[in-house]
Formats: sequence, structure tokens, C-alpha cells
Amino acid sequence: MIEELTSHSQGAIPVIAAFFLLLGLEILRPLRRPKRALKRRVPVNLALTFMSFAVGVATVRPAALAGAAWAGANSFGLLPYLGWLGLPSWGCFLLGFLLMDLTFYYWHRANHVYPLLWRFHNVHHVDPDLDVTTSFRFHFGEVLYSTAFRLLQVGLIGVSPAIYVAYELAFNLETMFHHSNVRLPLPLERALNLIIVTPRMHGIHHSVMGPETNSNFAVIFRWWDLVHRTLRLNVRSRDIIIGVPGYLLPKDNRTGRLLLQPLARQRPYWRWPSGKTPVRAQAEVANPRILLA
Repeated sequence: MIEELTSHSQGAIPVIAAFFLLLGLEILRPLRRPKRALKRRVPVNLALTFMSFAVGVATVRPAALAGAAWAGANSFGLLPYLGWLGLPSWGCFLLGFLLMDLTFYYWHRANHVYPLLWRFHNVHHVDPDLDVTTSFRFHFGEVLYSTAFRLLQVGLIGVSPAIYVAYELAFNLETMFHHSNVRLPLPLERALNLIIVTPRMHGIHHSVMGPETNSNFAVIFRWWDLVHRTLRLNVRSRDIIIGVPGYLLPKDNRTGRLLLQPLARQRPYWRWPSGKTPVRAQAEVANPRILLA
């Protein structure tokens, strides 16, 4: 038990360091102008983050590690089978890492497709701004039911605890990076975006435009969106309004309201309070695979 807590605290150090580094860079080089003061958003986002992390530490992580240990002890899952066929350990590690990211792409997409899951995931999207404090702003209920997915994921793939821990760390760091409001030099971001998800790419996923929100589901490697034809890169950051049109009132982003939101009657998500649906000029969406400034 002590070793597990020590391992978890050591893994938290790079995540905390990256959080404050990105927070500082956002202040120095913001990508988008914030709509609301940080001092009003941070308490809400940190409260939800604390609850989601508490549930994750109590349920998701121990369940996933136990499932990975069981799969290894019983040679269950794809990776042990491939190892038996002769795939070297480094090959199993690399393949397991990639499959963890691919299957999470499917899970993220499912949270947008299925109405019950979207009720909870929408809590993450109704933040009127997008920055590093949004990274883990999830309803604790979403984190809780994701435990079942994690068990299925690690069991069928057959990842070892080492693969799971490595992926979890990379997942957390990349999640903070692509949610951040950091303006990278465009040539650098285009180069990075050939491999990983970047702030401009993920900003489109948080757009008030429904079709744009239902794109760019990848977490670490952007090629999952490319392969599944859900990649969209052609919307300028300055043209993006962050949030969900039906939930942009200040009272919609209070902690108590957000916790109850999945259980309340849902509003039309992709309509302004006036009843109109956001639209984007066709001239701005010529080629969906070009990352614009």
C-alpha cells in the first residue's frame, strides 16, 4: 500500500509541474482571448478536477492496475498471446501503448455519440473558455463509470501495469497540453501536429459548432482522427467560440449546477438561447486537413 501511494505521488510530480508551466505560458502567450475572468473559473474547475481525481484514484487506477496484473498473471489478452508467438517485450510495450490510445479514441467518441454518456461529458464542454484548468474538469460520474471501460480495455489488450502507468502519465501530460491556451509558433505547431494533438487542433473540438465538436477525438496521437475521418484542422482559433450554445449563461458554470446538470432536463445543445443554430461561412472550411493560424 505504501509503495502504491509513493508511486502515485511520484507520478503526480511531472503532472503538477506541467500544469504550472502551461499556466504561466498561457498568461505570456495566450492563443484565445478569455471570455470570463480566470478567478471566476478556476474555483469551479479546480473543484470538479479535485472530485474527478479523487474518484479516479479511488476506483479507476486501482481497478486498471489490478486488471493489468490479473491479465499478466493469467496470460489473458492480445499482448500475452502475441508475446507467446514471439513478439519481443519492446514490441508488446509499443503496441500496447498505441492500442490504449486507439481504444480511448473510441471511448471519447462514444461519450459524444450516446446521449446518456454525453449528459455527463457535456459538463467538460460547457466551460466558456478553454485552458489548462479545463483539462480534468469532468463530472465525477463520468470518471466513475469509465472504470468499467478501463477494466475492459486493459483486460482485452492485456497490458502490463508498466504499460498502463506509462500511458496514464503520457495521457495526463498530453491532455493538459492540448487543452492549454498557449499560442505556439504556427510552424512548430504544424510540425507537432503531424504526430500529436495540439492546442489549435483540440480547440476546434470545444467549438460551439456541433459538427466541429464532434471531430478531433484523439488524445495523444492525432492519426486516429485521420484514419477514422474525424480530423478537422481548418478553423482559425480567432474564429472559434468555446462552449456549448445551450449552456453559456454564467449560472450554467457554477459547481452545484454542473454536478446536477446530467440529471436535469437537457436543453437543445447546439442552439443559442434565441433558438438559432451557429453556422460558419463556407469560405472558412475549404480544406478540413489544413491547420490554420
